[in-house]
Amino acid sequence: MSAEGDVGNLAVDLKQAMRGFAQSVVIVSTVGNDGARYAMAATAVTPLSMDPPSMLICVNRTASSHAILEGGANFALNILHTGQMDVARTCGGAAKGEERFGSGNWQADAQGVPYLADAQAAIICHQRQRISYGSHDIFIGDVQAVRLADSADPLVYFDGAYRRIGDKL
Repeated sequence: MSAEGDVGNLAVDLKQAMRGFAQSVVIVSTVGNDGARYAMAATAVTPLSMDPPSMLICVNRTASSHAILEGGANFALNILHTGQMDVARTCGGAAKGEERFGSGNWQADAQGVPYLADAQAAIICHQRQRISYGSHDIFIGDVQAVRLADSADPLVYFDGAYRRIGDKL
């Protein structure tokens, strides 16, 4: 356990604690004004409000898509199912730039925002606000559309590995 005020050790301890925080794997995708597409794996994604329907994502300023989002780009949140581990790995760092769109059935909405048509769910958001904090920016998006698959079998990231949810208790 870190001593109070020991920021370096607190960050290490927090990372360790977060390994026990199971999260659905989400690919955040967006497009720049020049038409270049961006995609990144993320777990810092959460619903913000149902009135109005909105989502919140946290993006490190070092991420390649950060500058595009910082410029006000809209985005899609693609919730992966267990059959999309290849997409998770590709967008999680195994590929760069346009190569990240090499796996999965990518489509674009009317504004050109890329989304995974074969994802468990794709949530298209109009960027509403950005808040800076620490090493990240928080982006808030108003939900414009939701595309749902027929069934749910989410790909989950837990304790440093991709997993499938087990039986109900």
